[in-house]
Amino acid sequence: MKWQGGRKSSNVEDRRSSSGGSGGGMPSMGIMMMLWPIVRPLLKTKFGWAVIGLGVASYFAGFNPLSLIGMGTRTTGQTTVANEAKDNQMSDFMKTTLGYTEDVWNTVLPKYGMRYKEPIMVLYRGGTKSGCGFASSAMGPFYCPADQKVYLDQSFFEELAKNHSAPGDFAQAYVLAHEVGHHIQNLQGTLAKVQRAKQSWGGSSTKANALQVKVELQADCYAGVWAYHAHNKFGILERGDVEEALRAASSIGDDTLQKKAGRQVNPDGFTHGSAKQRMKWLKRGLKSGDMKQCNTFG
Repeated sequence: MKWQGGRKSSNVEDRRSSSGGSGGGMPSMGIMMMLWPIVRPLLKTKFGWAVIGLGVASYFAGFNPLSLIGMGTRTTGQTTVANEAKDNQMSDFMKTTLGYTEDVWNTVLPKYGMRYKEPIMVLYRGGTKSGCGFASSAMGPFYCPADQKVYLDQSFFEELAKNHSAPGDFAQAYVLAHEVGHHIQNLQGTLAKVQRAKQSWGGSSTKANALQVKVELQADCYAGVWAYHAHNKFGILERGDVEEALRAASSIGDDTLQKKAGRQVNPDGFTHGSAKQRMKWLKRGLKSGDMKQCNTFG
């Protein structure tokens, strides 16, 4: 994917140096031991107590004050960054891709009678707080409609490449575009309607799952629509990019994941759609560039 030199989005909260796997819990004993020589003299003055209080309040508010003194930048919680330069390059790529989504949807959505409100992308490591609860890297990338933010731990892409055989920068761009697709669904009111329907069904998980599959497939289609217009506008696609995205869509299909886990394929348990379905709707968006072709609820 051609992205070098592209505009980086400013709608980014980079929490990589302040997030971790503890979910706002107490620092480890090792960290506390290292801090003791700094904390001890502060305990002797009122000003020192004020500094400690401010640091504690900042920590539980989601900011790691250790980053100000050079601690917690490479190792956060249980997450260690093996290659800081590579991680920073990845964040630049994601910021640029988000910029491409903004440029496309700010132009395309008005053609459908909508104004685009740009979402925020939160980059973190290990875990962080979100408007939808605690965000863990184990959850994978997700969109939170409560705060209209996309949450992304970049280690997911290593998982996608190594354990799901879906490497490539455009595979990564597809993942972000899919989450932005959920943001568009939120602006359309689709997510709220789906949530109300789920609540009306009570404990029917089968119905709820089937409806959620439609939500996810539409987001795949929207990702394809974005790619269509982004390529027409910026010429971002290179040879093999489309195949990368389709391979990623297939690798995270529910049937693929169930088989990989050694389980029998159970369509009633699908929440994102089969590999075939995900590729189908992504290709539909890529081919048409038309949001009207993305009606998975029809």
